[in-house]
Amino acid sequence: MAEKHGKPTGKPTGKPSGKKAARAEEALPPRLPKKPYEKELFRLQSELVTLQEWVRVTGARVVVVFEGRDAAGKGGAIKRVTEYLSPRIARIAALPAPTERQRGQWYFQRYVEHLPAAGEIVLFDRSWYNRAGVEKVMGFCSSEEYYRFLQQCPIFERMLVGDGIHLLKYWFSVSDVEQERRFHARRDDPMRRWKLSPMDLESITRWEDYSRAKDEMFVHTDIPEARWNVVESEDKRRARINMISHLLSAVPYTEMPAKKLEFPERPPATGYRRPPRDTQLYVPDHAATLG
Repeated sequence: MAEKHGKPTGKPTGKPSGKKAARAEEALPPRLPKKPYEKELFRLQSELVTLQEWVRVTGARVVVVFEGRDAAGKGGAIKRVTEYLSPRIARIAALPAPTERQRGQWYFQRYVEHLPAAGEIVLFDRSWYNRAGVEKVMGFCSSEEYYRFLQQCPIFERMLVGDGIHLLKYWFSVSDVEQERRFHARRDDPMRRWKLSPMDLESITRWEDYSRAKDEMFVHTDIPEARWNVVESEDKRRARINMISHLLSAVPYTEMPAKKLEFPERPPATGYRRPPRDTQLYVPDHAATLG
C-alpha cells in the first residue's frame, strides 16, 4: 500500500517540482474551515480531560504511538491531545538517538522504561518503529536486526495488550507534494526552521524507499491486537479532529463522578507583614513598554 499523492491543501510557501505536482491527482475533501475546527477540537479536548480522569481513577494504562512521514503532522496532533491534560498523567515520550550502552541492549528495552504505570497515558512521538523506518532505510541497523524486529514486534505488542495496556497506533499519511510544501514552509519560517533537519531533506530523495519500508512494516505489525490506524493528513485540521475522535472511541472510558470541592474559610490575619518590595529582586515590567 503506497502513500497517496493528494493535492496539497492551503497556500504553499515555495513550490514542489512540477513532476511531483503532476502526480497529485487524487481528489481530497476541502480544507476544514477554522471555526468548525476550533469548536469541535475544544469539544474533543474536553472529552480527553474526561478520559484522563477515568485513567487516573481506574488505574488504566494507555499507550498511543504516533508514526508517519516527516512533516506529516504528528507533533501538531500530539500538542492538541495534551493541551489541557496534566503532564503528571499524560506525558510525551520523544526519545533521542540511543546511547552506546543502549545500542548494546535488547532493542525494545529503552522503550519499556517509558511505558505507563497505573493511571498514566504515554504518547510516543515516534517509537520502536524507528527500526522499521528510518533505521531500515538509512542503513542504521543490519538486516539481521531489522528482521528480528519484524519478528519480535508483534510478540512485544501482544504482551503489552495482554497485560492490560490500551495500545493505539496511528500512521499519519501525507503525500510527497504536501510534505515538500511543508518543508519549504519550515525553511522559510524562522520560528519553525529548527524542525527541518538534514534527515528530513534526505527523506525527499528516498520517498519510495520509505514507502516500501512502511508497506512491509504494516504487513508484519498490523495485528488484530494492535491495528494500524491510518490518518489522512493532507489537511492538518481534519487529521487532528479525526485522530482524537478515533482515540476517544477506542478507549472504553466513562465519566467519573466529580468530587464536590468545599473551599475553607480564610482564617483571620495574625499580624503578618510583607517585607518591603525593595528587599526583593523583581522581574522588570516589560509589559509597561507595550503600546
